[in-house]
Amino acid sequence: MEWNELLIRYGELSLKGRNRNFFVRRLRKNIKDAMHDLSSVRLLAERDRMFLLSDNPKEMKEAMERLPDIFGIQSFSPVAKCEADLEAIKAKAIEVIGSHETKGKTFKVEIKRADKSFPYVTSELQQEIGGHVLRHFPELGVKMKHPDIQLLVDIRTDGAFLTSSTHKGAGGMPVGSNGNSLLMLSGGIDSPVAGYLMMKRGVSVDAIHFASPPFTSDLAKQKVIDLAQKMSTFGASVRLHIIPFTELQQAVVHQVPENLSMTTTRRMMMQIADKVREEIGALAIVTGESLGQVASQTLESLTAINAVTSTPILRPLIAMDKLDIIDIAQKIGTYDISIRPYEDCCTIFTPANPKTKPRLEKVEHFESYFDFDALIEEAVKNRTVVETGKVAVEEFDDLL
Repeated sequence: MEWNELLIRYGELSLKGRNRNFFVRRLRKNIKDAMHDLSSVRLLAERDRMFLLSDNPKEMKEAMERLPDIFGIQSFSPVAKCEADLEAIKAKAIEVIGSHETKGKTFKVEIKRADKSFPYVTSELQQEIGGHVLRHFPELGVKMKHPDIQLLVDIRTDGAFLTSSTHKGAGGMPVGSNGNSLLMLSGGIDSPVAGYLMMKRGVSVDAIHFASPPFTSDLAKQKVIDLAQKMSTFGASVRLHIIPFTELQQAVVHQVPENLSMTTTRRMMMQIADKVREEIGALAIVTGESLGQVASQTLESLTAINAVTSTPILRPLIAMDKLDIIDIAQKIGTYDISIRPYEDCCTIFTPANPKTKPRLEKVEHFESYFDFDALIEEAVKNRTVVETGKVAVEEFDDLL
């Protein structure tokens, strides 16, 4: 069965009232960016739905595989088009129903007649089309409520459009509709999930990663690039900032008692992240911390780490169990990348007995004996920026 277009439903966006157009424009841009290499794809946006059109079956199939990852889409349905003529509609209905397994299934016909000049009323069309389908598929049963197959026939002035299946979308809000934040991307399981959940609520993200060569390898860095690339499939490109952290991390190890070194390391990371955030105009910092999961994620540790900035720190995983986080990571396709056996800088210098309840005044006391500010500024200045996903191109509004 070859489909001519996809009907895209907005879901939560439909509740946005006067702000709806802003969210629809953002969703339209994100879909267009996701389909940038599919030259035959066009988009038509209406008040409460959008249509994706293509006359290339291969590209239409590829578009259907990409849409479920784009936030802001509640669901979508493949649509077949024919002439607004009863016999043509009946013939196309047989094709559409024939794309399903029909043995032991039930169906119903639903008519939407936007073209009121069409020479049949709704009840007549239901009887004509439904009877025609039953003659070709006698194994089908009729069921008015919750049928297995619901054939929707939408008759417009430019033709008739038929659909019979609905695919679930990612839900949420279009990425970029709720500002930008900076994600601290370690390379582990948790932080990509945190980024995913924030993107689902419409937040676009840059990512920041701390590399300590030669203690961390190029394979560890590639793992993080691959994670950022994967996250770029959720509706917007993720720009990755890679921080050279070796000199600063070694300074922490030499200047701060071992049991407090992890807390100070995180504080240094947070200060660097805050400076990068300010440069790129992001509104918050996002982390993958889950309360009590490790020594640096107790309330006392988080308090000591937070003290270096007044910027909002968003922790979408803070109350989640590890198994729940793993489930999401597997679902979104980041888990297999995250478990590659390449260490990041947070694990290579982990002390044997880190403080789980560090006192802020003691941490600040030991840090005061060394000027970390110069190393922080140098790390920010010497960062490497990697563009992942599709770099935004000029919008062609006439195609939309």
